[in-house]
Amino acid sequence: MSRHSPILTLLFALSTIALVLTLVAYSQISFEAAVRGLKIWWEVVFPSTLPFIVLSEILMGLGVVHFVGVLLEPLMRPLFNVPGTGGFVLAMGFSSGYPVAAKLTTRLRQQGSLTQAEGERLVSFTTTGDPLFVMGAVAIGFFHSEQMGLILAFTHYVSALIMGLFYRFHAPFATVSKPLEKTNLPLPLRALQAMHRARVRDARPFGKLMGDAVQSALNTLFMIGGFIIVFSVLIQLFSAIHLTQVISTLLSVFLGPFGFPPAFSHAIVAGLFEVTLGAQAASVVPEGVSMVWKAAIASAVLSWGGLSVHAQVASILSETDIRVAPYLLARSLHALLAAILTFIVWEPLSTSAWFADKSLPVFLPTSSGIPVFSWWETFWHSGLLALGVGAFLLFVSGLVRQLRSGRAR
Repeated sequence: MSRHSPILTLLFALSTIALVLTLVAYSQISFEAAVRGLKIWWEVVFPSTLPFIVLSEILMGLGVVHFVGVLLEPLMRPLFNVPGTGGFVLAMGFSSGYPVAAKLTTRLRQQGSLTQAEGERLVSFTTTGDPLFVMGAVAIGFFHSEQMGLILAFTHYVSALIMGLFYRFHAPFATVSKPLEKTNLPLPLRALQAMHRARVRDARPFGKLMGDAVQSALNTLFMIGGFIIVFSVLIQLFSAIHLTQVISTLLSVFLGPFGFPPAFSHAIVAGLFEVTLGAQAASVVPEGVSMVWKAAIASAVLSWGGLSVHAQVASILSETDIRVAPYLLARSLHALLAAILTFIVWEPLSTSAWFADKSLPVFLPTSSGIPVFSWWETFWHSGLLALGVGAFLLFVSGLVRQLRSGRAR
């Protein structure tokens, strides 16, 4: 059915009318859900995401992203079939969580640093949860286990990198961005040259650059906040009219013959819409269910991200010609890979002596079971992680370049 079909238009109209009537009928539930969504956005998302988006915009304007791109070109191009600037998106996406990678990919596409296909490859494997959320909110807040945090983080990020290796073959015959010119200049000097050229092309005074960065970050965050509130309300409304329970029952009937524990059907349905609710539902499944199943479902939910995140990403990508369909396919494959990887690594990791030392319960200041981090702690730890990932990528890129130059001789 075409998206311009009148039948589709009628279905959307009827669905919206039904949603409005449900909203009126359950106005108190809707109000409380909206307040919860607003609280999550203001206390968690806003302070942890704003500094990264602002600084990323400034770094792009100053040409630092192009500097990093030249240094990481020997690594990112052969591995993931994206230009070196994708390494900056990878570091920021892994450290600051969804949907920062989509925002940075969009900016690079608007600058002409990426082609459409390269943008689709990049956003498909760099859109992940941040480590404080994976290891703090989910592992410690819900599972009360540091060991679980290490396993979830390992499966989440390793499966994302595997997705990147798979997606390098996406659109194999599409045009590619201009590769680095071969010159006799050392790589660091070429990186400085690229940074200077990018800064000259931008030409905005620093005050204007900073103002534009703050404005862009606020616009993005208000959009994210709107989606968080809307989906918070939708989830509660679906629960109030027992729609989620019906879907959970049908899912358990369908997956039961394949040996899937029926108790996890609710966690999957909750995670389909919102990642936090899905991970929390996986953690409270009755004790009779094996922990490896809980970890696998939580890892799959984290890698899927939830329709709330996908709506945010789709809204951001709509500013470019980057398609959402490859991204959604990647999220589904990422969830499947993360779950499979959890089953593979669970036994060797959970039985190792080093991991056993990490399995004691960890207690942090909490709010409704979720560890509370100040905005400064969030920014500090995420910033250190971004620097660490960036430094590691630079090291590997330099090593690859040295190996190639040695073979050339």
